[in-house]
Amino acid sequence: MSKPSYPENWHDIDIGLYSRSVKIFNQVRKLLSVKMKLHTADQVEKGDIFLFNHFSRFETFIPQFLIYEKTGAYCCAIASGEFFREDNVLSRYLSNVGCFPHNHPRLFQLLAAQILRGRKVIIFPEGGMVKDHRVMDVKGHYSVYSRLTGERRKHHTGAAVLAQGLEIFKEMIRTAYQEKNHAQLVRWKEQLELDSLDQLLTSALKPTLIIPSNITFYPIRTSENLLLTSVELFSGGLSMRQTEELLVEGNIIFRNTDMDIRMGMPVNPQQDWSWSTKALQDLVAAELTSLDDIFTMPLAPKNWKHKLLGSLLKSSSNMTRNRYMEEIYANVTINLSHLASTLIMHCIENSLLLIERQRFYNALYIGVKKLQTNTAIHLHRSLLNPNYYRNLNIGTNQSFEHFINIAKLSDLIVEEGEYYRFLPKLLEEHDFDLIRLENLIAVYNNEAEPIAAVSKTMIEALAECDRLDPEELAGWRFEDEQMDLKWELHKYTKPVYEDINDHETATEDPSPFLLQPVEENGIGVLLIHGLLASPAEMKGYGVHLMHQGYTVMGVRLKGHGSSPYALRDQSWEDWYTSVVNGFEILKLHCRKIVVTGFSTGGALALKLASENRPDILGVSVAAVPLKFINPTFMLIPFLHGTNKFVDWVSSYEGVKPFLENVSEHPRVNYRNVPVRCLYELRLLIQHMDEFLPKIEIPVLIVHGDHDPVVSVKSASEIMQKIKAPDRQLKILKSNRHGIIMENIDGMWKINDDFIIHCASETKAAEFSRIE
Repeated sequence: MSKPSYPENWHDIDIGLYSRSVKIFNQVRKLLSVKMKLHTADQVEKGDIFLFNHFSRFETFIPQFLIYEKTGAYCCAIASGEFFREDNVLSRYLSNVGCFPHNHPRLFQLLAAQILRGRKVIIFPEGGMVKDHRVMDVKGHYSVYSRLTGERRKHHTGAAVLAQGLEIFKEMIRTAYQEKNHAQLVRWKEQLELDSLDQLLTSALKPTLIIPSNITFYPIRTSENLLLTSVELFSGGLSMRQTEELLVEGNIIFRNTDMDIRMGMPVNPQQDWSWSTKALQDLVAAELTSLDDIFTMPLAPKNWKHKLLGSLLKSSSNMTRNRYMEEIYANVTINLSHLASTLIMHCIENSLLLIERQRFYNALYIGVKKLQTNTAIHLHRSLLNPNYYRNLNIGTNQSFEHFINIAKLSDLIVEEGEYYRFLPKLLEEHDFDLIRLENLIAVYNNEAEPIAAVSKTMIEALAECDRLDPEELAGWRFEDEQMDLKWELHKYTKPVYEDINDHETATEDPSPFLLQPVEENGIGVLLIHGLLASPAEMKGYGVHLMHQGYTVMGVRLKGHGSSPYALRDQSWEDWYTSVVNGFEILKLHCRKIVVTGFSTGGALALKLASENRPDILGVSVAAVPLKFINPTFMLIPFLHGTNKFVDWVSSYEGVKPFLENVSEHPRVNYRNVPVRCLYELRLLIQHMDEFLPKIEIPVLIVHGDHDPVVSVKSASEIMQKIKAPDRQLKILKSNRHGIIMENIDGMWKINDDFIIHCASETKAAEFSRIE
């Protein structure tokens, strides 16, 4: 095969075209569903050579433009020589935006010159797409499959060779400065097209740093897509390779996909040089005069020193290559599909072909919680946000359903009653171009394999399923509630929400709380705050109960304690889910529980009590809303409907998305009320007619006689709708709504007595059964 005919030098970057390309890239990125997140500290500023794993064709240009956005530095990249065989629109475009053919005879010299000019270089050391993501052999060494030879090979050392050559040239520059060889310095400045000798020296004083980086896509989808359908209309048939690439890569672009680009620790190639290499380099540098001399020396040595140095540099380049490849694969962004695939492959490789579905989910949840404490592993944000993984421990997880469905459709897993059966296809060999379609579980497992802690953690998690300490589980679930608030604050305290947030007055800690006494009496109390408030509303009474020996859980209703905008995005079912989560946590600490709710929290407490949960001894509620002092509240459903209509027909958010709230407790409550939440409260009130008659356990209903918010008539109506024989109604002397928070007219004592009554009634029932 004849060598390609390229000009000795290459096209310089067309700054105007490059800038226009970045703008178009940003516009296209907004239209697509791909969410690109660049994780970097100062690596993107300090780095010269950036390495990326090569998963699909679509990420080839992305790093260039992202680095430019972050630093303002122009980036060059290596592209396959096949794109430059003909002089056409594509080849000219690639040339003008900094792409160099991989088979240019002076490739290293050209790229080194670009770096010395202050530009950055992007290299894909795998040399091609690694579709199976298998990068480790049976001995644990890094290698990849070569499509050309059909065998596995080592990764390319090009980045290491380029960096080493640059270090030698920089030493030559520094030596010339020391020896005041002005003529040589001027020649180099002109050859490199630099503005000044100071720019030449500055580049020589900076170490050449390689930045290993990893691009992780999540999820990997393999279903039919628009791109495949469109191409099939105009083609006479697609090859296996083309079909696979369009199916997988088309879904990356056309459907919601996260692209995490994570930069690892910088690699300095000089760290792999021995003392003999450094000493010989000093000797040889005096005999070299250009970048061409440096990069041709290993191929055509002029003397024994050149030959020996070339041999030493080859050895050190392999060491550097091993270091940066290890760092690339250590920076995979681990997601739930990685954990599940690792667990599945461990099971089938150890002949565990049948596993109870709940046990499988429990192992995943345990694995997530254990990995959250491992700071050396990079977890996808879905494994740090409880909203995405929280329901694993109860066997339901919406974000995980796609993975299971693909596994079923691919004949990798079948469901048999309450069990998953892992099928032999999981261990079959698949064609390189089909594995992402045929066995996505193997692909995910291969991608996570270099991170040994993932496999170790998942194996331990499976072993711990049957002996997990309930209090440890409770601790994890309570931690999830705390993390949920942090994520809510992170999302809803951004500048876009300042128009409402800046007027908020709440300063009390809105965190959920779990209070455990020194000497426990075996009974737990679940406290549920009211609308617009936070757990801080119930904290005082919670501490009072703890001192009496009760274990107390104060739940945070979703959307509370962060921003009115957060509350605007929740439904009453979301609030109730928070209550159930809190109850499940407390249940792991106490066998018997009394539920106490205030206002809207009272309505949710009654809902919980109606579900015939044997752990609940009784339920007490205060100031539950059924009828309101302000009759205009009845117009809220209409107002919310108007908002939805306006939101649909215009870019504005609605006629009046928030109403001002004059609160009794401004340090706890929101000042602005989302109309949506009042609408949701109305829906909850309507639902009460359905669940109140189902309550069979003891009930205490308390209300202030002059409550300024909720009419006292609400209490008597609720009393009539509940059919439980053991029910009490207490009307307190109060012109305030917050009777629990302020302990008005002996409210705490009344509730204390009710809890004691529930406990004694239970003990009496248990005693009669024994008799």
